[in-house]
Amino acid sequence: MHRIRRAATSASRGERASPLRFFGRRTGTISQDQLNIDTPISSRPGSHRANTLTREAGGVNGKKPLTIAGQLRTCLFKWINILLLFVPVGIATYYAGVDPTIVFVLNFIAIIPLAALLSSGTEEVALYSGEVIGGLLNATFGNAVELIVSILALIKREIVIVQTSLIGSILSNLLLVLGMAFIAGGWNRSEQKFNTTIAQTAASMLTVSCASLIVPTAFHMASSTDTDVGIAPLSRGTSVILLVVYASYLVFQLKTHEHLYSTKSEKTPKEKLLRRRNKEVPLAPCPEPRTEESLTEAEEEEAEDEPEEPELTILFAVGLLIASTVLVAICAECLVSSIDHLVESSGISRVFVGLILLPIVGNAAEHATAVTVAVKDKMDLSIGVAVGSSMQIALLVIPVMVILGWCMGIEEMNLYFDGFQVMILFVSVLLVNYLIQDGKSNYLEGNLLVALYLIIALASWFYPKEGALAGAMEKK
Repeated sequence: MHRIRRAATSASRGERASPLRFFGRRTGTISQDQLNIDTPISSRPGSHRANTLTREAGGVNGKKPLTIAGQLRTCLFKWINILLLFVPVGIATYYAGVDPTIVFVLNFIAIIPLAALLSSGTEEVALYSGEVIGGLLNATFGNAVELIVSILALIKREIVIVQTSLIGSILSNLLLVLGMAFIAGGWNRSEQKFNTTIAQTAASMLTVSCASLIVPTAFHMASSTDTDVGIAPLSRGTSVILLVVYASYLVFQLKTHEHLYSTKSEKTPKEKLLRRRNKEVPLAPCPEPRTEESLTEAEEEEAEDEPEEPELTILFAVGLLIASTVLVAICAECLVSSIDHLVESSGISRVFVGLILLPIVGNAAEHATAVTVAVKDKMDLSIGVAVGSSMQIALLVIPVMVILGWCMGIEEMNLYFDGFQVMILFVSVLLVNYLIQDGKSNYLEGNLLVALYLIIALASWFYPKEGALAGAMEKK
């Protein structure tokens, strides 16, 4: 995932940024003299290569030292960070004893920009630490919001919230995020192409993780008693195996098969799909003059091969990472503590809160990144962000939560999930595998993914309070 998120930043423009810079990305302009087609792109004034050469020569565009003010602007000057105002307000209302429903809403909004800062800090630290350590950092902090919320819910023995929020995060990435990316990138293209090897590798690992949830469920159903005897040791052993599988995937991605993740897919030109196609025999194609848009895209493609440079110092990045993690933990504590009152007072089912609402908080970054790069026809990156994040949760976060429950003596935290969750996860993984197996996507496939997500959301909204999943908390 860390390679995908770092590459996504280069796709958005010809300079380094974190995945969440898409919330407030800068756009450049090209002067008229840059449109001279006789001048190589890399030599034109204002191009990424030209600026690099100027920096090396010590010109006016030379690299400036990283100042505290400049680093603060890099981190905070994005429109999404307006929502940071909800952080102190949400925390204050919790300790002031305000209505828990208001506390839930305020802290729900506050976690979104904090997740953006957390991802930015992780990306910057990863640039200083190298490939292997960077991969481990991104594996640890890539889904930090989901992990923190799940740990706090586990401490409060909110097992239903833990299980539904983790399954909901997988579903949100696979169906909503990937579906919106297909729609955004395919509405003005007949189809988009991507590397099937990368996509199917991740999808195959998701299938394994899905099977790891089906096996305990089938084991419980085949048991002659209604007790959970054998479920806990089965879940713990399976979790260790899944962690080993994820570690082998990191080695596969970062070391042995790194070349697979650097292969660029074929681009598809934009077109007006609703316009009636001309049935006349087309004339011989004539070379089109280079426009400002085509030159900008060419410079961005050239900039992708340039080495990435950090925008924050290592101390500033580590400080940002620690501060964001602490604030996320505080806001998540306020959020989880207000869930019970929200469920009782509003009539919203606990299943809907965990399966639909909480995943929205943690997946805001993935959603923005995947959709933005899909619009730019960077489908390898888009699918990698959506499917890769789901794979992280399935192979890393869920097993870690089971092992933490083991250490805390919470037998109920195991891989025996409710049949409703297992079934919708299985159907979602199956649909995604069908859609990506040909290496092509279009807006109709995006519609199918979003439609299935809406059906699941509707089922979660009307899930009966006396249902097996909703009542599991009281039984345990």
